[in-house]
Amino acid sequence: LQFVESGGGLVQPGGSLRLSCSASGFILDHYAIGWFRQAPGKEREGVSCIMSSGTSTNYADSVKGQFTITRDNAKNTVYLQMNTLKPEDAGVYYCAAHLRPVFGQPCSAYRPLREFDYWGQGTQVTVSS
Repeated sequence: LQFVESGGGLVQPGGSLRLSCSASGFILDHYAIGWFRQAPGKEREGVSCIMSSGTSTNYADSVKGQFTITRDNAKNTVYLQMNTLKPEDAGVYYCAAHLRPVFGQPCSAYRPLREFDYWGQGTQVTVSS
């Protein structure tokens, strides 16, 4: 049971990419889903989270207004639209399910990684001219 991320690539600063996160072996509409990224030499950090219904989303301060998370439960897929990309947005992007939430603490970009599971292999995003 895991996710498969896709859509990464090389893009120039100011460009856009749309990442996809598809579930393999399970139905993801039961879960809040988070996007994360990890730059070389840095810890993995939360980027965004979307509730199971898709009606509520959350973003890290660093990407607010720049990234948009959506989901299509009929396609068992979560998306991350990334606009106006900057070199500091580069890294490997992962998605995961918020499987171990703490009561009263909904999914957000700032929840601990230990609350998430079904990590995929990630997709590489490179922002360079």
